[in-house]
Amino acid sequence: MSIANRPLKVLAVDDNRTNLHILQVFLKKLGHQVFSAENGEEAVQRFASERPDIVLLDIMMPVMDGFEAARQIKAMETELWTPIVFLSALNRDENLLEGLEAGADDYLTKPINFVVLEAKLRSMQRSLRLQQESIEALNRLKMISDNIFEAIVTIDESGTIITINHAGERIFGWSAVDIIGKNVTCLMPDAFGETSNMLLSGEVTDMQASILGHEREVLGQRMDGGIFPIIINVSEIFLEGKRMFVSVARDISERKAVDEKLKDNARRLQAYFDQTQGEQQLAMRLMEMQLHRPGLKDDSLRYKVIPAENFSGDIVAAARSPEGRFYALLADATGHGLTAAISVMPVLAIFYQMAAGNRNVGEIIAELNQQLKDSMPIGRFVAATLICLNAEKQVGEIWVGGTPEAILCDRWGREEQIFASANLPLGVVSTDQLDCQPVNFTWQVESQIILCSDGLLEAENRAGNQFSHTGLSQAIANTSPHNRFSKIEAALNSHLDGNLASDDISLMIIDCP
Repeated sequence: MSIANRPLKVLAVDDNRTNLHILQVFLKKLGHQVFSAENGEEAVQRFASERPDIVLLDIMMPVMDGFEAARQIKAMETELWTPIVFLSALNRDENLLEGLEAGADDYLTKPINFVVLEAKLRSMQRSLRLQQESIEALNRLKMISDNIFEAIVTIDESGTIITINHAGERIFGWSAVDIIGKNVTCLMPDAFGETSNMLLSGEVTDMQASILGHEREVLGQRMDGGIFPIIINVSEIFLEGKRMFVSVARDISERKAVDEKLKDNARRLQAYFDQTQGEQQLAMRLMEMQLHRPGLKDDSLRYKVIPAENFSGDIVAAARSPEGRFYALLADATGHGLTAAISVMPVLAIFYQMAAGNRNVGEIIAELNQQLKDSMPIGRFVAATLICLNAEKQVGEIWVGGTPEAILCDRWGREEQIFASANLPLGVVSTDQLDCQPVNFTWQVESQIILCSDGLLEAENRAGNQFSHTGLSQAIANTSPHNRFSKIEAALNSHLDGNLASDDISLMIIDCP
């Protein structure tokens, strides 16, 4: 059955079973036949046994990553081209380059835009259809006249056509009766123009050397005047003392069509990539304007946000109310990159608006949760820690939901109190099901509160060891308030030792007044 009339056989590879299930459901809804694998080694085995039409391949996987799997799959290809599309949250230029060098034909970043994926599948299916049509056409031609499918045209010294085979009749649209006796320029004006006239007359010896016996791409002309590309090879022979030339011509229209289609796909992919880059740069500028508010310059606050990609799903915010209360927020949206960054934008607006209104922590949490529950899709949520310090009454409020525990430490770096993550993240359940009540606390002179995202604690070094709560506790032990932040930074940098963190990292240290 032609690939145009049957579903695609798709090999979907992802070590995240949830992502793999969603991908399978989507592909089956489109009518395609789906095979799955959960790591690169399994993907290579499934490719060898099932021979799919297309491979959708995750990059970051156990056992064998996507890059190596792509290289092994490409090494197994024969005459059939099997497109590989990388699906990954890694979208830096170097990731894209490494994927293409490993054999990928396309690249789609996570979370997957299924509209774009469907369009890419249609494009790939058209290219595969052209490939199959080319193969079928080649097989048909091989059966013609003892596997001779080129046009063979014999001409004399004057350029008059003496013979033409059946393939030549078909390719050029002439019958042998009509074409024999005519000049060869009616078939190949480019191949037998002014220079060839000199060749035929024997006047240009150097030109003979460059034309005879060398395969060249030129334009042929059909009986109806249509121009099409051909590959031609001209040989000189002497028959019964007469000098003659035999030209073997092959129609490459279909191959050219496939080449142009692939080039067009590459241009479209580049245009899509350029457009995406431009949109991301604009989005980055707009989001930086939202993130860098004056409240973050407060003397009692030190913070750092390290995005895993161009955009961060972690945000920090701080503000003082007209009555003098100090508010601080650390939030971490599901995932990372642009989609995660967009998820936390509503949180900023609500936080700054309610902080300016001197609202208590419970009211702010309730409003944030309701807005996120109403606006975010299922599976998207925001972990957060929210603090309010009342310097006049020496009382603080803190609410922790989904983020790592917050630490209240004294002037010597000892842990006075731990605020556990006892609540669900924002946007998971309705507000009436969420405990919005904060924990009240007091502090000593020169106490500080330390907040961080899970990206800090889960940051792995080259050996695969995480920074962890232990690393943070050791970094703050026996430190003074004014250099505690730099000590944590130094400890994290020493731990990573140049290794890139796989998730967004955020850290806040707040001086208690």
